[in-house]
Amino acid sequence: MRRGRGGVGGRPPFVRAPAARLLEGEEAEPWSLSNLFKVTKLIRGTRTESPALAEDAQPTESEKEIYNQVNVVLKDAEGILEDLQSYRGAGHEIREAIQHPADEKLQEKAWGAVVPLVGKLKKFYEFSQRLEAALRGLLGALTSTPYSPTQHLEREQALAKQFAEILHFTLRFDELKMTNPAIQNDFSYYRRTLSRMRINNVPAEGENEVNNELANRMSLFYAEATPMLKTLSDATTKFVSENKNLPIENTTDCLSTMASVCRVMLETPEYRSRFTNEETVSFCLRVMVGVIILYDHVHPVGAFAKTSKIDMKGCIKVLKDQPPNSVEGLLNALRYTTKHLNDETTSKQIKSMLQ
Repeated sequence: MRRGRGGVGGRPPFVRAPAARLLEGEEAEPWSLSNLFKVTKLIRGTRTESPALAEDAQPTESEKEIYNQVNVVLKDAEGILEDLQSYRGAGHEIREAIQHPADEKLQEKAWGAVVPLVGKLKKFYEFSQRLEAALRGLLGALTSTPYSPTQHLEREQALAKQFAEILHFTLRFDELKMTNPAIQNDFSYYRRTLSRMRINNVPAEGENEVNNELANRMSLFYAEATPMLKTLSDATTKFVSENKNLPIENTTDCLSTMASVCRVMLETPEYRSRFTNEETVSFCLRVMVGVIILYDHVHPVGAFAKTSKIDMKGCIKVLKDQPPNSVEGLLNALRYTTKHLNDETTSKQIKSMLQ
């Protein structure tokens, strides 16, 4: 295959070989800032400005099977976000029904409003299961031997882009969910009403939609402040525990590399100035936070320890340098969905930065 200026087939690289070797091969501070600059100098801008990732990275033959499986899932992601963004809830109908318990018409109206909404909540939950399977497939491909994580990111650019898109979706979903109390209120009302109908032997229209076992699992899912992140964190932890023959560094180095590249892209004026669309910045911020959280759940001492390969002070500073309203959800994700933030090994400065 012809090798153009931008890499194999002329496409822009995620991380190219010289920088990859620098990240892997230098004994003295292989993860130093200077080396990461050498990485980012090889990153090209694209039409859609998906930072640090090739816009039209096409899968190679070896990537195609996983890529196609993940692509089927990602095609539905935008529709899920649109449905969640437009989710208004049945608060008014529920209040009316609770305030007038003897009024059958109001009870039927509330139930009729809640059932289709629970259908949406079921769809969101089922999508989280599909996303989990997609993530596990990508982790398997991006951490397998004999290649190092950085070599994988160089070789499998299309899969690296999909990995970033999953994290971007996940943070967007959780940001929307956290600001919508109607979701848990609707589902709680649905479960209470369904339970009462069963006791009174009243046929329930929505019971076939969500049976008791599924309702229990959905309840646990929506009880989480950031349910999608929790799903992916658990999936990553499970992936590592089920693949004991795979060095844990294969997974953690893949995550820390992506976090470092995103951070440098955001904190360096030379690269930041190329972002003409603020959504590009949001994409980079979400991916950075997503990989930090996964790293913190998987690595034995987490992302906040001095030995971590992620510059947490630098990452937090990048977040704090953004307009406050745009990153509060991401800062909260670091505060409340990481595993090791409150460990004794976490420096007081980092804890103070996240207060």
